[in-house]
Amino acid sequence: MIQRKAELERRSKETQIKVSLNVDGSGKTKIKTPIGFLDHMLELFAFHGYFDLDLLVVGDTRIDIHHTNEDIGIVLGRAFKKALGEGKTGIKRFGSAFAPMEATVGCCVIDISGRGYFKVNVKTGHPGADQDGYKFSYFEHFMESFAHNLGATLIFELRDPSNDLHTNLETLFKSLGLALDQATTIDPRRAGQVPSTKGIID
Repeated sequence: MIQRKAELERRSKETQIKVSLNVDGSGKTKIKTPIGFLDHMLELFAFHGYFDLDLLVVGDTRIDIHHTNEDIGIVLGRAFKKALGEGKTGIKRFGSAFAPMEATVGCCVIDISGRGYFKVNVKTGHPGADQDGYKFSYFEHFMESFAHNLGATLIFELRDPSNDLHTNLETLFKSLGLALDQATTIDPRRAGQVPSTKGIID
C-alpha cells in the first residue's frame, strides 16, 4: 500500500509552521512549538493514532498564544486532508473512540465528510482551570480550526471532568487519535471507492 504522506509549510506575520505527516506510521513524533502543553497533547494524539508527525513552529507568543495555537490546528488539518488524497478513496470515513483517565472519560466521534464542523459537550462539571498558560477555550479554537481544514465533523464529549485541565484534555486528544486512526483506515471492501453515496468528498 502506498503510504499516505504530506508535507506543508505556512508562513504568516504571526507564525511559521512546517509539518511532515505520515498517516500510515507508527506514532513517532518530533514536535517543537512555543506551546509546551500543546506539544505534549499532540504527542499523545499521534502516538495513539499511529501517525508519524514532525512539527516545527515558530510563533509570536509574547502577548498571547491564541494565534499560534489556532494556526497549528489549521496546518495540521490541511496536512491530513492532503495526505488522504483526492476523494478520500477507500477510507472508513467514520470513527469513534473513548479514552478514560481515572473517573474522567473523553469521547470523540468523527466523520471525514468534506464538511467542517466542531462541537464539544462537557457533562456535569467544569473542564478545569488554566494550566501552563493553556485554556480549555484554546482547545476549542484548535479543534475548530483542525475540523474545518480537514473537512470533518468532529464532536467531543467530556464525561465526569476532573479539576485538572491536563487530565481532561489528555482524554480528548487521545480519543481523537484513536477515532481518526479508525476513520482513516483503508476498508478493503471499498477497494478504491469514494466512501459516499454522492461519489465525491470535497
